[in-house]
Amino acid sequence: MMSLISQNVIPKERVEKIKRKALDEPSSFVEEKEEVEDKKIFDLDTLKTKKKKKEREEQNELEIEQDKEMKRLENFLFGSLYSPVEFGKGEVEEVREGAENSALFFTDRSANSALSVYEEDAEFPLESNAEEESKQRKPVWVDEEEEKISINIAKVNRLRKLRKEEDESIISGSAYVSRLRAQHVKLNPSTEWVQLDSQDRMYNSDDEENRAVLAQGHKDVGGVDDILRTNEDLVVKGSGKLLPGLLEYSRLVDANAEDPSNGPITSIEFHRNAQLLLAGGLDKRLRFFQIDGKRNTKIQSVFIDDCPIRKASFIPDGSQVIVAGRRKFFYSFDLVKAKTDKIGPLTGREEKSLESFEVSPDSKTIAFIGNEGYILLVSSKTKELIGTLKMNGTIRSLSFANDGQKLLSSGGDGQIYHWDLRTRTCFHKGVDEGCINGTALCTSPSGNLFAAGSDSGIVNIYNNDDFLGGKRKPIKTIENLTTKVDFMKFNNDAQILAVSSSMKKNSLKLIHIPSFTVFSNWPPPNQTIHYPRCLDFSPGGGFMAMANSAGKVLLYKLHHYHHA
Repeated sequence: MMSLISQNVIPKERVEKIKRKALDEPSSFVEEKEEVEDKKIFDLDTLKTKKKKKEREEQNELEIEQDKEMKRLENFLFGSLYSPVEFGKGEVEEVREGAENSALFFTDRSANSALSVYEEDAEFPLESNAEEESKQRKPVWVDEEEEKISINIAKVNRLRKLRKEEDESIISGSAYVSRLRAQHVKLNPSTEWVQLDSQDRMYNSDDEENRAVLAQGHKDVGGVDDILRTNEDLVVKGSGKLLPGLLEYSRLVDANAEDPSNGPITSIEFHRNAQLLLAGGLDKRLRFFQIDGKRNTKIQSVFIDDCPIRKASFIPDGSQVIVAGRRKFFYSFDLVKAKTDKIGPLTGREEKSLESFEVSPDSKTIAFIGNEGYILLVSSKTKELIGTLKMNGTIRSLSFANDGQKLLSSGGDGQIYHWDLRTRTCFHKGVDEGCINGTALCTSPSGNLFAAGSDSGIVNIYNNDDFLGGKRKPIKTIENLTTKVDFMKFNNDAQILAVSSSMKKNSLKLIHIPSFTVFSNWPPPNQTIHYPRCLDFSPGGGFMAMANSAGKVLLYKLHHYHHA
């Protein structure tokens, strides 16, 4: 028995080997399991990468398709922009496509007809194209000599207005004809009531409603034909630089022709809508005219019985008119309510005259010239005194800058003061070169330039930044006037500066600002403008109105500017 047991006993070395093997097997199993899991993760990453790559490819294909579709639509709407069609080929392809697709699609060109005509269109596509071409207007006769001849437009004075560039001289005959036609259209605009798309005109409420109905009914009639019948630019270009030397202008009907003044007109100004003009004078009447250059219809006249008008000005927001004279009070006229309010005297002040004032561009402040160098700041909303500024000498002129945040003043001490209205302090003071008594100030719409006039007739033009930086030398000194400068005004883009003196006949000069030279053909050589008192440019620059001591408001059209 013992022998049998001893025979079946496993040797000790073998037992240890079996134990070591049993210990090694779990670790190898774990390693194999980890390898499988790593392989699965790698496969998932690969699948995700492939999926993202496929999505990117699909996105790129979609973008390409969208781009092709956009180009196709653009070609359809605006012509062959990306693949210009050769003449003769496009029509043949269209005919073929029309013949192939004629059974599927047709165009019903007779909306009021009971019978469809797609069969006729399918059978005779060329015939319909010929009919459409025959409807388009073509010139009856073309002069072939126009292309051969050349004309020197710089040699003849009356043809210089046709130049597009200052140094342009010789042009072809066809260009000469087209420019003559354009000049004729510019000087002789078509009748307003025939123009169906006159969206930019201002009418009263009844006319506006009627116009809207007409515009909806005729909105697209002949639109394409109108484009093809003219050689004008399809895109309206902005006004270019004004050329020096000669100013292109024409005299229109006087702005106050329907109701001239019995005395000198001391103040005129355009409303911001460019169609309303106010004129006030010493006859105590404030008149309003609708300016169109043809009739200039009088809209309203307001009589102020106790105040000969020395200055009248719109509040820039267009709601009120401030009227002042040599009185210790002033008036406010409400354009909406047609109501006149008398304001003053100002609390705590003893001024006997408030005839000179300026209104800030932001419509918040009215600055009056007071006694002994004081500037009176009045709120345009409450009409109450909100502050004062004090100069060393007497004050003669004011001008706002920087959208009403800054104020310039000059007077008897020959210096120009810069005021900050937010802190109501003077932050700069400088001497106006060669000036003893300053009589007029004017700033450009952008605020980078200002002009200062004196009682000797000298006008100095300064760069505002240079002047504040210590450079007191003017950019240009204008010496064309010989008497006291009463009035100065920049136009809307600061390319023209008007300076005038009321002490001498025809004493009004227009200065070309980029070159700082005076226009040689102004004042008009064969006309008299009498004693000029004031002047204003319309917001778009197209109109220039000048009032004189004879009670007239002369109106001119400046051809360089296309909008009033």
